[in-house]
Amino acid sequence: MVQLNLPENSKVKKGKYFKDRTGSKNLKKVNIYRWDPSSGKNPRIDTYEVDMDNCPSKVLDILNKIKNEIDPTLAYRRSCAHGVCGSCAMNMGGKNGLACTTPHAGIEGDIDIYPLPHLKVKKDLIGDLDGLYKQYKSIEPWLKSNSKSETEEIYQSKEDRAKLDGAYECIMCACCSTSCPSYWWNGDKYLGPAVLLQAYRWIIDSRDDERQARLKKVADELKLYRCHTILNCTSACPKGLNPAKAIAEIIYTGIISRSNADRFYSYWKSCEIQEHANHCLTAS
Repeated sequence: MVQLNLPENSKVKKGKYFKDRTGSKNLKKVNIYRWDPSSGKNPRIDTYEVDMDNCPSKVLDILNKIKNEIDPTLAYRRSCAHGVCGSCAMNMGGKNGLACTTPHAGIEGDIDIYPLPHLKVKKDLIGDLDGLYKQYKSIEPWLKSNSKSETEEIYQSKEDRAKLDGAYECIMCACCSTSCPSYWWNGDKYLGPAVLLQAYRWIIDSRDDERQARLKKVADELKLYRCHTILNCTSACPKGLNPAKAIAEIIYTGIISRSNADRFYSYWKSCEIQEHANHCLTAS
C-alpha cells in the first residue's frame, strides 16, 4: 500500500494571539492565515481581537485596522476599496469575495480570512495570479479587425452592444475560478470561469473579425470542457456576473457538434440549482 504524507511545512499551526488593548466591550475575533514561504516555517493562524466600535463596515476595514493599529507585518492586496480593481479578493467566512465590498456584519461568529483557495501563496493573504494572467493573455483579449484603416471608426448597434453586458464588467479578481473544483485540479490546462468569460466577451463582440479563430482557440477538451455546471463561479462573483452561462454559450455557439451542443444546453437548462440557474437562463 502506498502511504502519502503531506510535507511537514504544509501543516497549518496555531499562531499568535493579539489581545485587545483598547478596553472595548464590543470585540470580534478575527482569525487570519499567515505564511511567508521564504521563512521555511509552517503556515499559522493568527488571532486578533478587534474593537468593532471603531471599525467601519467592510472586511477590508478590519484588515486595515489590524495592519495600522495592531500588526504591521500583515500582508494583503488592496487598492481602490470600491469593488473596481479586484485586488482585495480573498476567502472570508468560507466564501470568496472582495474584502472591500463584504460587510463583516454578515459573517456570524469569528471571522476567518484566508487567501483565495488553491493558489500558491506569495505571502499571507496574497495569492499568486501569474498563471491566471498567462491564461488571460492566451485568449488575446483585444479587438481584432481586418480593416486596414487605423482611423475609421468601427460601428456597433445598440443591440450588439447590449450583448456585451454581463461580460465586459469582469474585473479578473479570480473569485470565480478559485471557487471552481475543476480549476483546482486542472488549473494548468482548464482556462476556468474568469478567462472563459473574457473569451466569450470577445467571441460575441460584433466588431471583432476573428470569431471562428477565437472559438477554435478554446475548443479543447481541457481548456473548455471541464465545466460541470456546479455554478460555484456564479455564486462567488462579486460583480453579479454569470461565468457558467458564458461557458455554456461558448459551447452552444458551435465549438462542438450541433447535436452535442443541443444536448449540453438542454441539460444545463434543466439544472435544478434554481437560485442561480433561473438567473442564468432568463438572460438573453
